[in-house]
Amino acid sequence: MPSSTALTTKLTSGSPYQLDNSQVAKASSALLRHIKSKQLEKEESATKKTLIGDNDESDAEDGPLNNEAVWLVLTTKKHVVDKNRLKPGKISIPHSLNASPSLSVCLITADPQRAVKNIVTDPSFPQSLSSRIDKVIGFSKLKARYQSFESRRQLLAEHDVFLADDRIIMRLVNTLGKIFYKSSKRPIPVRIAEIEKVDGKKVKKDPKKKTTKEEETVSAFASPLIVAKEIEKTLNCAAVQLAPATTAAIRVGSSKFTAEQLAENVDAVVKGLTDKFVTKGWRNIKALHIKGANTMAMPIWLASELWVEDADVVEDAEETKAIEGANKKRKSTGDGEEKLLEGSKKTKKPKAAVDEEDAARKEKLQQQKAKALADGDTAKSATGAGKKKKKTTA
Repeated sequence: MPSSTALTTKLTSGSPYQLDNSQVAKASSALLRHIKSKQLEKEESATKKTLIGDNDESDAEDGPLNNEAVWLVLTTKKHVVDKNRLKPGKISIPHSLNASPSLSVCLITADPQRAVKNIVTDPSFPQSLSSRIDKVIGFSKLKARYQSFESRRQLLAEHDVFLADDRIIMRLVNTLGKIFYKSSKRPIPVRIAEIEKVDGKKVKKDPKKKTTKEEETVSAFASPLIVAKEIEKTLNCAAVQLAPATTAAIRVGSSKFTAEQLAENVDAVVKGLTDKFVTKGWRNIKALHIKGANTMAMPIWLASELWVEDADVVEDAEETKAIEGANKKRKSTGDGEEKLLEGSKKTKKPKAAVDEEDAARKEKLQQQKAKALADGDTAKSATGAGKKKKKTTA
């Protein structure tokens, strides 16, 4: 019987691993309760209310204090990707992260931008969506108008979500720079171009066929209903940004969500990651945690195995042979070291012999000193006798 505290579940059929729904629900409930208690402490400790909080309660609820992001932290056994993927992926979730009516969306399109502005203002385009698209800008104007770092930073602060035509998404890397691509507001790709299909198959355009400027402007983008549908679908997805590392964070909810809503989003994101983004799926996942912006990470799934493939594990017999071989090498190396130590000990003289040599050298020096003193006294006496003889003769 597995213990009740285990965070890994193995199945006999189907997928070898799956999330424990009860564990996800418990972790979600505890995390949201902790975040809300911290928010209440901040509100009580605040000495002054902001003007927005005094005048409009709905805006205050959407503020960063009451709408803290919740993240799913994925830890893998091996790198998910080999290089940094600057184009975000998308995973559909049941509860949108961008459902606020005050959401500010910036739509970056391929040229000409006037065609997209006409689509957004078209009567058939949903009013609830067009009211949230505050800015539509073409690629050429974006490149010309936002060249300085300060202007890009201001653009980043003005909007909550950035959507980009998937035809130019990779050209935005150099245009927007690191101020965008190091933040959580990296442009999300959306398909707004018209795709011609015959019998369900995509039709390639004839490069030799010439089209007028008016026909190109009209046919470059899909109809307003299709564009609105694609934008809504993108806003109802969780953005996945992968880098060559073993850790990735995906926003799955906010502190305004209920525990059930957060658990459902976590389940959808984990399913999308294992099916589409993580190589080897569940076999490559080491741990899954959920956390707030300023909280500790709470585990919802931990792997019981630290390897991806069974071939990576050394069998018992092979492991024993490898250990024995290593011990033999270590032993032979140790014997050689002992012999070297013995040889070095033989070359060194014992301490008693060294002391005897020092004593003999000191005694010899004392004898030489005494002899020198005696010779000096003899020389002095001989000099004195010579002087006395000279005096008597005189």
